[in-house]
Amino acid sequence: METTNVDQALCNCHILVIPYPGRGHINPLMNLCKLIATTSTPNHLLQVSFIVTEEWFSLLKSEQKPDNIKFRTIPNVIPSEKDRSKDLLGFVEAVYTKMEAPIDSILDGLPKPNVILADSLLPWAVGIGERRNIPVASFWTMSATVFSILRHHQLLLANGHFEVNLAEQGEELVNYIPGITPICVKDLPPVFHCKYRELFHLIPEVVSQLVNKAQYALFTTIEPLESQVIEALQAEIPVPIFTVGPAIPYLDTEFKTNQPCPNYLSWLDDQPKDSVLYISQGSFLSVSNTQLDEIIAGVHTSGVRTFWVARETSSLLMTDGIGKRGIVVPWCDQLRVLCHPSVGGFWSHCGWNSTKEGVFAGVPFLTFPIVADQFTNSKQIVEDWKIGWRVNKESENLVKRDEIALLVQSFMDLDSYHGREMRKRAMGIRKIFQEAIEGGAIQGNINKFIQDIS
Repeated sequence: METTNVDQALCNCHILVIPYPGRGHINPLMNLCKLIATTSTPNHLLQVSFIVTEEWFSLLKSEQKPDNIKFRTIPNVIPSEKDRSKDLLGFVEAVYTKMEAPIDSILDGLPKPNVILADSLLPWAVGIGERRNIPVASFWTMSATVFSILRHHQLLLANGHFEVNLAEQGEELVNYIPGITPICVKDLPPVFHCKYRELFHLIPEVVSQLVNKAQYALFTTIEPLESQVIEALQAEIPVPIFTVGPAIPYLDTEFKTNQPCPNYLSWLDDQPKDSVLYISQGSFLSVSNTQLDEIIAGVHTSGVRTFWVARETSSLLMTDGIGKRGIVVPWCDQLRVLCHPSVGGFWSHCGWNSTKEGVFAGVPFLTFPIVADQFTNSKQIVEDWKIGWRVNKESENLVKRDEIALLVQSFMDLDSYHGREMRKRAMGIRKIFQEAIEGGAIQGNINKFIQDIS
């Protein structure tokens, strides 16, 4: 653990940060904290205490960050990150029952924070704030659209769209949620489907704590991207809503200027503009081995240049010829890759962080959602923003290699009318993102939040 103490006499604003213990939650919260840390001045010193397990500290301690962000650790009271996908329900139960007590104890040794900034999926954080008379800011790591869908779960129940059989009701239209464009049942978060009903009981508590007991709600989006749903939520809930931007590492280049250029970026430098399809299925749950083999074979058959992030082992991935028109890496700086001029498309699982990074980079998507909010994000990409195509149109069906090969070839055809129009729209949304960042709207919202808690 980092041992530098927070000096209450010198610190004007102390923020205690509690992320949900998963890469897709820790990363955006750390990215936001880096932006928050930059608001510290000699006349208004700000300190961030970022709480993680000892395992997560070992994974994060080498990450470059401002000096006024300090890690605080709790024991490994939850299953290892390596085993999380083997028993998701067991992991969630441990997070809900084992983390609160050690985090509460940490507060005994720290100056009283101005605010507890906690992931919305940790509803017990609100209880800590209530007991200690500390305001709580609830940090929502998914889209505002997904939050609104979950918030209106009673409407879905009343309209017969809970625990549905997708084969029978998947194409039915949900057009009654305020601020949400019409959406098919199959594109709702899977907690409303039979397959994931075990997780449904968490929704009312999470939503209720944010809406009724937290003092602030922070959404990782920009208003122009989800303007209708943000406006609807602002009209419905009493909690002040701050849209704090994409919470992606667009500031990290400031910390990496002295680092050597990775080999994979050198490979990208040698490829023609917009010629490479970047393929990543996320850092947690992934597709079946059978589907993975179909994807690999189909993409290879397409003849398109590819940049793979492959955490799975598949013999087909290393077949002859991959080196001639592609590269395979176990990890990469995704945002730097997506922003590279040679990358012309993004095959994505559509996690919200990856979605925002692709939108920020201005690249079109091939969407292959797997779980959680990814189906709704895919719908937004394809139908609302019109900057992508679906690969798996039916989530339960195997997508065959021949279909994949034809789709990839068509998608990466820079001369086609539909391809040109899609890329034009992607660049248009990229401009909206850039204006929100460079124009100061995001930093302005963060500054308002800091002023309110100080």
